[in-house]
Amino acid sequence: MELLKFFFYFLLPSALLQLLFSVRRARLSRRLPPGPISLPIIGNLLQLGNKPHESLTRLAQTYGPIISLKLGQMTTIVISSPVMAQEVLQKQDISFSNKFIPDAVRACDAHKLSIVFQPSNDHWRSLRRLSHTHIFSGRVLDSTQHIRRKKVEELVAYVRKCCHKSVTVNVGQAAFRTSLNVLSNTLFSIDLAGTEGDEACDFKDLVWNVMVEAGKPNLVDYFPVLRAIDPQRIRRRMSLYFVKFRILFGEMIDKKMAMKTFLRDISEGDIIDMLLKISLENNDELNKEIIVQMCQEFFIAGTDTTSSTLEWAMTELFRHPTSMENAKNELKRVVGLGKQVEESDIDRLPYLGAVLKETIRMHPPAPFLVPRQVYTEVNLCSYTIPKGAQVLVNVWAIGRDPDIWESPMEFKPERFIDSKIDVRGQDFELIPFGAGRRICPGLSLAMRLLPTVLGSLINLFDWKIVGDVNNLDIEEKFGLTLQKANPLLAVPIPK
Repeated sequence: MELLKFFFYFLLPSALLQLLFSVRRARLSRRLPPGPISLPIIGNLLQLGNKPHESLTRLAQTYGPIISLKLGQMTTIVISSPVMAQEVLQKQDISFSNKFIPDAVRACDAHKLSIVFQPSNDHWRSLRRLSHTHIFSGRVLDSTQHIRRKKVEELVAYVRKCCHKSVTVNVGQAAFRTSLNVLSNTLFSIDLAGTEGDEACDFKDLVWNVMVEAGKPNLVDYFPVLRAIDPQRIRRRMSLYFVKFRILFGEMIDKKMAMKTFLRDISEGDIIDMLLKISLENNDELNKEIIVQMCQEFFIAGTDTTSSTLEWAMTELFRHPTSMENAKNELKRVVGLGKQVEESDIDRLPYLGAVLKETIRMHPPAPFLVPRQVYTEVNLCSYTIPKGAQVLVNVWAIGRDPDIWESPMEFKPERFIDSKIDVRGQDFELIPFGAGRRICPGLSLAMRLLPTVLGSLINLFDWKIVGDVNNLDIEEKFGLTLQKANPLLAVPIPK
């Protein structure tokens, strides 16, 4: 309704001007990838619907693995095959390395300090190198393993408490709290999410609000002329949320700087201690504002994606008892019945790993990854991609392509048992974290946390679904991440 209202009252008067350039656009469109006919002004916006990943998959079935759309004033290229994805993310990675900046992210000029949305320049490379070396390297992850173990223990204790009281567990919410506290303890050595009634729950709500706003279709992204108006007030609300983030993280960093604990034995400090020490060593590439922005992005990107994947994995295992039994038998044999899964166990649990790969194949956390934007005209497989075009890689479509996967709509972890396909950006049939120079930096952390949480939940407890398991809801809700439309509720049962 919002889109139609703006079409008739604000955009329709410019239709005549649009038609004046129709001949030039028609000439250009012959060099673009194929795609559906677009309407004046609004283009193909009405064809997206409320589940764009599904709508664009259907269009790809008609027009091919590379299609072009006109979304308002923005040309959008949609990639829906591993071959095309490899071309964009690896072979021509430099040309497609910049990210499209949604208007919501422009709130408080967050994009100017962002690791995610900053162009691939020297400053971005410096920050990326910093995050790889001091946050997500194998050495650092090994040194913070005790944090993740403790937070999984706390999750197990919470579920056990619910078990004794026969209380329902909101699986996604519990997983969200765990992933949030893993990050907050890794960065700041504190919990930022606690039990109901704790003021830390406000932080959890703040993260959720940012995700809701960032996931909404924004007219300004399709019609940049509306940027000054901000008709849906998305940027205004995001500004309020970002200010809250900056105040919270800023105060926490100021407290550390006042105490100067990071100047003592850095081996006993946390990630922020390390970054502050680097910042004080005359490092022009790092300052307090950038550290605050890094914290903000780590929490937004690293919490909901993890909890959503865990919720989908539990859902699929409940729907497929044989897969659940296979996973439990492997855990019993390798880890021991009723024991918490450790990170050292992961390599010896191939079936559990296959369950996670199959879950991510069917329910990728970010169905389009983070959209790219070409900074100059580029040739892609004999097509011309114009300067400024947005590029979406539809990993949801790739994961369900019958030409790639046998019986793609069936949940079959066994397909990965004898397969070398992995999620680390080299196998373009399965790229939930992206690939190339802009691959998700938190990949290694996610692949340590996901199996330990999922394995512990199914090895320590049996579960009873609220309602009929045969009618378990798998409806998707499109947004910043691909969430379950309705939360997974289950009652844990002691083994």
